[in-house]
Order: sequence, then structure tokens, then C-alpha cells
Amino acid sequence: MADLNDLAALMKTARRGDDEAYRRLLGEVTMWLRVVVRRGLVSAGRGAADCEDIVQETLLAMHLKRDTWDETRPLAPWLRAIARHKLADYLRRRGFTDHVDIDDHSDAPELVVDVDASSVLDSRQMLASLPERQRRIVQEISVEGRRAADVARGLGMTEGAVRVTLHRALKALAVLYRQDRS
Repeated sequence: MADLNDLAALMKTARRGDDEAYRRLLGEVTMWLRVVVRRGLVSAGRGAADCEDIVQETLLAMHLKRDTWDETRPLAPWLRAIARHKLADYLRRRGFTDHVDIDDHSDAPELVVDVDASSVLDSRQMLASLPERQRRIVQEISVEGRRAADVARGLGMTEGAVRVTLHRALKALAVLYRQDRS
């Protein structure tokens, strides 16, 4: 797993439209988030069963807010803040009122993480609720890691249209996810 601060270069490149850099960034950040969130849940006296849900919420927030990151500042504190808020939101929704500092766990060594099968099913159900074109674009870019340009060619769309459709699909998924969790 790469040092989180080393991922700033990937984030800069991804924000300029490099799909491969974004795919690599998401992979590295996901591994780090699983460790951080799992440890945050455990330290709050909660089981790690909902870890993957919090990780996905954090990744979605990172995606939607990626333009708010200041490239002159380190990436790690920005990501920690997002993760801290998503963990706090999760705990608050479940009646937890004590304070858990996620920063205590962010530099911890990686743990082996099992993906909960129910979160995979939830993701598939959420994807199935999207219109066909949006579902295909999300599947090909976000799940399979294909480049937006390649997906655009396959669908007979412009790359910009694919990116707009992806953004709209991810926003729709975020709304569905929040509704499902409340």
C-alpha cells in the first residue's frame, strides 16, 4: 500500500482526466480506508460488519468533493476529514454519542479485510436501479476500471457525455444510498 501523501500526484493527474490514475488512486485509498474505518468501528465498540458501507460512502464523498481538495496541501488530512465525518455520521445514525478520533488509526498497519457479501448485494441492487446507460457506464468505469474514452467509443458517445453521465449516476447512487441507510 502506497503512502497516502504519495497519492497526491495520482489525485492531481486523476483530476486532470487520467482515468487510469483515478482507478489506481481509488484502489490505494480503498485499502487505507478499510483499515482506518475498521479500527474506528472497533474502538467505538462496534463490530466491523458495516465497514464496507462506510468505506463506500467515503469514496463516494471523495469522488463528489474531489474538486475541493487544494493541490498545494497534503492529500492525507483531506481524506482523513472525509473518513472521520462519514464514520461519525454512521455512528450517530446508530445512536452512538461518544467521540472516536479516526486519526488515531489512520497510520496503522494494514489489516486483512473480508468484504461482507451483503454489501456486494446492496451495490448490485443499487446499480440495477439505474437506467441502462448509466448502469453500464458506472459498471465499466467504476467497477471494471475502463477508461472513459473507451466506454464512450463503445457507446457511441463523446467522452464528455460519458463523464457527465457517470457523475449524474454517482449522484443518483449517493441519494439511493442515503435513503437506504436512513
